[in-house]
Amino acid sequence: MSCCNVSDQRPEAHDLTKRVNAEDKRLINCKAVDVNQLMPIKYDWAWEHYLNGCKNQWMPNEVPMQKDIELWKSNKLTAAERSVIMRNLGFFSTAESLVGNNIVLAIFKHVTNPECRQYLLRQSFEEAIHTHTFHYICESLNLDEREIFNMYHEVSSIRNKDEFEMRLTEDIMQEGFSTDTTEGVQTFLKNLIGFYVIMEGIFFYSGFVMILSFHRGNRMTGIGEQFQYIMRDETIHMNFGLDLINGIKAENPEAWTPKFQKEIDGLIEEAVELEVAYAQDCLPRGILGLNAGMFREYVQYIADRRLERIGLTAKYGDSNPFPWMSETIDLAKEKNFFETRVIEYQTGGALTWD
Repeated sequence: MSCCNVSDQRPEAHDLTKRVNAEDKRLINCKAVDVNQLMPIKYDWAWEHYLNGCKNQWMPNEVPMQKDIELWKSNKLTAAERSVIMRNLGFFSTAESLVGNNIVLAIFKHVTNPECRQYLLRQSFEEAIHTHTFHYICESLNLDEREIFNMYHEVSSIRNKDEFEMRLTEDIMQEGFSTDTTEGVQTFLKNLIGFYVIMEGIFFYSGFVMILSFHRGNRMTGIGEQFQYIMRDETIHMNFGLDLINGIKAENPEAWTPKFQKEIDGLIEEAVELEVAYAQDCLPRGILGLNAGMFREYVQYIADRRLERIGLTAKYGDSNPFPWMSETIDLAKEKNFFETRVIEYQTGGALTWD
């Protein structure tokens, strides 16, 4: 018996009832190993990412929102500050769903390694938690949920980023797609890079800076704390994705051609411009010591780091205008977020607005 070892195409038969040898496992196109057998583990990094994700379990309604509600109801936030918060809620509310759907619909069945699938299951759950977060925030602040969740159709700077990602999902969803060819492996790598390197590694980071800038000023601290949790999860997601991408490259070196590398470089360059346009849309005027020019530097700095992690050459040469973000992202230096968890709390729906 086997379940979803590969796509439906099986050029040769293998005895999947034999005991598994770890050295026979492969990240994709593994037809010789029963994908239902987790042990013995070959890719220790995948299991470590899974365990780290489990250690970080949290729920949005464990974070108190009363101070955010009081500030949101007051006149202490400018129209520009409110717009920045709303724009970022609008982007993240559906971006998390796009990532989750891409895992379930496009990535999962083509990854033929059980320890990687174990992590993908964990990540899918975390994406659902992140989407739940924006439901909780909307409910707590009494926001128009239809406005927030439909922004990716109504706001062009959000729509352009999401359409960029959805094209990559559609490529994998084409009837008959498989990773059995070099071209198929390249298309799959493009999807992984699009979501793990670009979406979770570039597109999310301007929003993290904007929201955490409020938090650093002790404002909108409930939203800020939830974004800290999300960023911690996303750091692990991205690192898993980078390990998966680099592992597939190592097992399929014929796919990582100079021409394909140039194509990936071009994708990341396009993504940088989309993210800079998003930051400019969010910050037409400077607030909280932030301005759109700083975000071009930051996005290009982040893009260089991502290029290097997949074996490509850094191209921008910018420095980090937000050095405090490096410390926030460094998991070894982060505070124990769970110190702020509350045992007894009111959910957003129970909080009084009168």
